[in-house]
Amino acid sequence: MNRFLEKYLAVIVPVPFRLKMPDGESLVGQGEPEFTITLKRDIRKGDLLTSTSLALGEAYMRGDVELDRDLFQVLDAFLGQMGKFKTNSLALKKLLHTAQTRKNQRAEVSSHYDIGNDFYQLWLDESMSYSCGYFKDQEDTLHQAQVNKVDHILEKLCLREGMTLLDIGCGWGFLLKRAAEKYKVKGYGITLSQEQYDKFCQTIREEHLEDFLTVELMDYRDLEKSGLTFDRVVSVGMLEHVGRGKYEEFLRVVHGVLKPEGVFLLHFISALKEHPGDAFIRKYIFPGGTIPSLREIIQLLPDYDFYTLDVESLRRHYSRTLLCWRENFLEHREEIERAKGVEFTRMWELYLASCAATFHNGIIDLHQILMSKGVNNCLPMVRTV
Repeated sequence: MNRFLEKYLAVIVPVPFRLKMPDGESLVGQGEPEFTITLKRDIRKGDLLTSTSLALGEAYMRGDVELDRDLFQVLDAFLGQMGKFKTNSLALKKLLHTAQTRKNQRAEVSSHYDIGNDFYQLWLDESMSYSCGYFKDQEDTLHQAQVNKVDHILEKLCLREGMTLLDIGCGWGFLLKRAAEKYKVKGYGITLSQEQYDKFCQTIREEHLEDFLTVELMDYRDLEKSGLTFDRVVSVGMLEHVGRGKYEEFLRVVHGVLKPEGVFLLHFISALKEHPGDAFIRKYIFPGGTIPSLREIIQLLPDYDFYTLDVESLRRHYSRTLLCWRENFLEHREEIERAKGVEFTRMWELYLASCAATFHNGIIDLHQILMSKGVNNCLPMVRTV
C-alpha cells in the first residue's frame, strides 16, 4: 500500500474516506467513510509534490481515479483545503508565468474559446452566456438567470437611448444585443475569439441590428489608437485574461475611451489574495489565465480617476451556474465523448465541477465593481437593483 499517498491525501481531505488501490485498501481518517476513491494506477510522488491539482487532475482525466459518489460532492468536501495543496513554483514557472505578448495572449484565448461554437451550444443556455447567471428566484432556469445577469448589469450602467456602450470581451454578443433592444444604445464589442466574432457578426446580420451593433476582432490595447469614445464601458469575464502586471494598462485604456463622468462596470472572477494560478486550470483549461484579487484592482482605481460606486459579490450565483452547466454537459456526455474523446470529456467535467466547488468554498469569488470616470452626480443615490 502506498503509505505516502495515504498520508498525503489525509492532509488535504478533511473527511474520512476509503482508499482502494491495486495492492489493498484502507480507511483514511476517523469515522464512517463519506466516499471511496479507487486508484487504478499509482500516482508518482514527484508529481504530487510538484502540484497537487495537476497530479490528481491528470489522474482523473486518464481514468486512473474513480469515485463512488458524485464528482462535485467529493470535490466540495475538500477543495476548501486548497491552501494545503503542494505547488512547486520553480518547477511550474513556465506554466504559471506565461508570456503576456499580444500574440501569445491571442493564442491562449483561442485555445479555450475557439474549440467550437457547437460544443458550447450543447451546455450553455440559448443566450450563449459564458459567465455567471444571477438567480433572483429559486426557481429561475439557467437562461432566466443569464437574462437577469445582463439586465442587472445594464440597469447598473444607467443607460439611456442614444448612448454608446463598449463591451470589452463581448463573447457571443448577448449583452450588447440586449442593450440595443432594451435601451436603443449604440453597442461596440471587441473579442479575440474568431468563432465568437463570426457568430456575433451572423447574429447582427440575421436580426438586422447593423444600425445599433458593431463587433471587431481586436485586442483591447488597440482601443487606445482607435479614436473612439463611449458613454459606458462594460467588461464581463475578460480581466482574468489580462494578466498580473497588465491591469494598469487595461485601466488606462478604459480611462482613455470613456467620456468624462462615464460609467464603467467591471465583472470578474476574483480571489481573496494574490495567487499565480492553479496548475491544472492553467495547463488544460485557461492557459495564461490569472485571477486578480479584489484588493489589487480596487487600489489601482484612483490612479485612473475612477470613483468606486458599488461593489457586489455574485460568488454563490457562479457556483450554481456551474452546476447548471455541468448538468447540461452530462446530458450530452456521450455526444461530447464521440466528438472530443473520453479524456477531454473527463477533463471538462472536472473543470466544471471543481470550479463549482471552489466558488462554493470561497476559494474564488465573483465581483462586479461599478465606477465612474471622475465625479458623477447624476446617477441614482440609492442602489435600486
